[in-house]
Amino acid sequence: MQTAYLAGGCFWCVEAIFQRVKGVKEVENGYCNGTTINPSYESICTGQTGHAEVLRVDFDEDEVTFEALLEVFVETHDPTSLNRQGADRGTQYRSAVFYTNDSQKEIATSVIGKIKGAVTEVTELDVFYPAEVYHQNYFNNNSNQPYCQMVILPKVTKYFK
Repeated sequence: MQTAYLAGGCFWCVEAIFQRVKGVKEVENGYCNGTTINPSYESICTGQTGHAEVLRVDFDEDEVTFEALLEVFVETHDPTSLNRQGADRGTQYRSAVFYTNDSQKEIATSVIGKIKGAVTEVTELDVFYPAEVYHQNYFNNNSNQPYCQMVILPKVTKYFK
């Protein structure tokens, strides 16, 4: 088992995608690499804490590689948009790969480096804080909510036809 930390805008969207990837065993929404200890959603939304909304992805390397996960990642969000995805704006919505070892750093740098105009940061993971319980498994628990219907469902449907 390995773990990847991916920030691609709203973590609900990233979570809904990666829950459906073969080889992914567990996901958890959270916040990475900011200045506040144990941040809340409300605090990171101020844009003052430096955290990114991120998804922790536990995966089985025998079923899916880190590089394959990154290919899904760059295909399911816009790695060329600085500090935003769609209507979600702010540094907490930035595109980032938070690596945990040299191999992940090398692979992420290579994958992101091939994308013209990419602003996705490749940064060492400092700290991960799990998001509040109500943020976990959000799409599956709230699929009839307007945001889920208008933003998340089209991404899931497009990628998992």
